[in-house]
Amino acid sequence: MSDPAGGGPGPQGGSSDLVDKGLASGKVGTFAGAVLGISCVAPGYTLTASIGLIVAAVGLKMPAIFIAGFIPMFLTAYAYRELNSRAPDCGASFTWSTKAFGPYVGWMCGWGMVLATIIVLSNLAAIAVEFCYLFIARVFNSPGIADLADNKAINIVTTLAFIAVATYISGRGITTSERVQYILVGFQMIVLVAFAIAAIVESVNGDAPAGLSFSLDWFNPFTGLALGAFVIGVTGSIFAFWGWDTCLTLGEESKDPTKVPGRAGLLCVISILLTYLLVAVAVMMYAGVGDTGIGLGNDKISENVFGALAYPVMGSWAGPLLFLAILASSAASLQTTFLPAARTMLAMGAYGAFPRRLASVHPRYLVPTYSTVLAGVVTGAFYTIVSLLSEHTLLDTIAALGIMICWYYGITAFACVWFFRRELFTSVRNAVFKFLFPLLGGLMLATVFVISVRESMNPDNGSGASIFGIGLVFYMGFGLLGLGVILMFVMRAVSPEFFAGRTLRRDTPALLDESSLIDR
Repeated sequence: MSDPAGGGPGPQGGSSDLVDKGLASGKVGTFAGAVLGISCVAPGYTLTASIGLIVAAVGLKMPAIFIAGFIPMFLTAYAYRELNSRAPDCGASFTWSTKAFGPYVGWMCGWGMVLATIIVLSNLAAIAVEFCYLFIARVFNSPGIADLADNKAINIVTTLAFIAVATYISGRGITTSERVQYILVGFQMIVLVAFAIAAIVESVNGDAPAGLSFSLDWFNPFTGLALGAFVIGVTGSIFAFWGWDTCLTLGEESKDPTKVPGRAGLLCVISILLTYLLVAVAVMMYAGVGDTGIGLGNDKISENVFGALAYPVMGSWAGPLLFLAILASSAASLQTTFLPAARTMLAMGAYGAFPRRLASVHPRYLVPTYSTVLAGVVTGAFYTIVSLLSEHTLLDTIAALGIMICWYYGITAFACVWFFRRELFTSVRNAVFKFLFPLLGGLMLATVFVISVRESMNPDNGSGASIFGIGLVFYMGFGLLGLGVILMFVMRAVSPEFFAGRTLRRDTPALLDESSLIDR
């Protein structure tokens, strides 16, 4: 088979020798893939946690910042689409970066993805627990119930229960995950849109506390913004889109592996942008950006904006629905975030980068059950240990997440350019979608990565803890990446075939099973 980078036939050209890894093929369509991606992004949870922080940095320019954060995600989505069209593989970033840059870069890219997912899973479970008790407290008009989330023992036990349920659902097959997500994602999106419309209507009718008039200047990032504020806002906005690449890890389970995942990814990021813009405009018109009362600039509500706005906007009968929507958002994302983690580990196990036991697929449900369960166990253990050590440690670990995200997204964007380097300028389409868009997306993410590293060194970023005057977030971010380097060399000693380039090469066809890899 010809080298894909040289313009020879990709997997489509020699598909007769392809063998599935064992995943359930032909199950995920474009719409279903986009729903799973939206679920992983968790717009309900992301908005309530990020609106206050973004407003604190940029004020009324929040819509412009969401657009600015969307741009590198949109451009990088084209890199994912083009790579998937040539080499659909559940390993996604890991597989493509290995094909482009070799086993060492590929392994570290995969490690960054798995690590980011584990951190997010633990955070999502904790948020789901918080809103679960908050919802119950509001329904029964008993504020004391909400305080149960602050009890460390109860919090840990309930969080582990959420993780266990999400692990179970993810292990029951991709179609089970789809059905659950249609309900959870549909519910949260309907409630979010209803909330936004209600806030806009009250603002237009003059019944809102702030009652700001809509302005197109809110969408203009070139006026009224200092460079420092713009950078901080964009950094937060980029992370608000994280998770859409879940669509691309489902390539081998899609109805058309070369087209559906890429289309689903683009549909996902566009849908998320429109949702963010609608809600951002609505809450600004209704509450304004002041630092008192329900103003979005009030530090007291910045961590849970919807908690302060639910009842004023929707009333006592509908207010709990918004809390339930955020709970559904967190729970849905918790379940779908297992999908990319388990499938990346499956691919890394199949190609010998991780222990091959991780490549096993359940004979009935056709999902990587072992990898899914392992992800659940590691997530539960991670959350328990970190919670027992210090809540500040968990905060710093989450703050370090940005380094991981920009790491593997950026590598994937540059991998697209290098993978297709010999055919970049053979057509206008290739020049735009395989070169220009991925390159710009990669450069933007690299810039944010550098800024995130610099900001992580500031003790004020995160819990405020520092070592030798350097913020703990920096040590957490690079410490976890450093742990990956150590584990990579351990795996090289245990499984040298992958690192010698014998199991995954530039010309390795997609969708090979474990036995085929061992025979190579």
